[in-house]
Amino acid sequence: MLDWLKNINKDYPEFWKTYLSKFDKKSKRYVVLSTETSGLNLHLDVIFSISAFAVVDDNILIGDNFETILLQYKYFHENKIFNEFILESKMPKQGETEAITNFIEYLGNAVIVGHHVDFDVEMINIALEKMGCGRLKNEALDIDIMYRKLNDITDKDFSLDELSDAFKIPVSDRNSSAHEAYRIALLFLKLKSRLGLK
Repeated sequence: MLDWLKNINKDYPEFWKTYLSKFDKKSKRYVVLSTETSGLNLHLDVIFSISAFAVVDDNILIGDNFETILLQYKYFHENKIFNEFILESKMPKQGETEAITNFIEYLGNAVIVGHHVDFDVEMINIALEKMGCGRLKNEALDIDIMYRKLNDITDKDFSLDELSDAFKIPVSDRNSSAHEAYRIALLFLKLKSRLGLK
């Protein structure tokens, strides 16, 4: 049976129905996203934290942000992991379902911006699938692809540190998804301006 036929009468959770209803008009809001994960395997690894900042009218809205640690107890138990940072961090802590639900409510129909953003989006899609939801519908922009387009480079990927160095953006000693999201937001504004994006 075709997938779309199976989903016509699917009873999605309320937060997902609300999310889907927001795409009748294009958003002028960007959400700059950074996740911290246990690794790079889409099917074995999990999200440890999600951080995001909104960008509207070429301004990073510090007060319009999202930040949470996902308490992945099953993963910790199965892999015998004890992470002091997660336990001691003052960041909000939520189970995966609650964290993903809250992030989707925060995201709305905004354009997602990230560094190698396809991986972040796919990790969130996998979590949504476990919750009986569909896949993210948001448009996504990748600052690495934007930089390569600006410089007509097709044969190299650039790390976040390399991009920061190219635009003389200081790199913090503190390595967290929130610091990364802010750095990505700064790089996005520079690239957006140079590429002449509205």
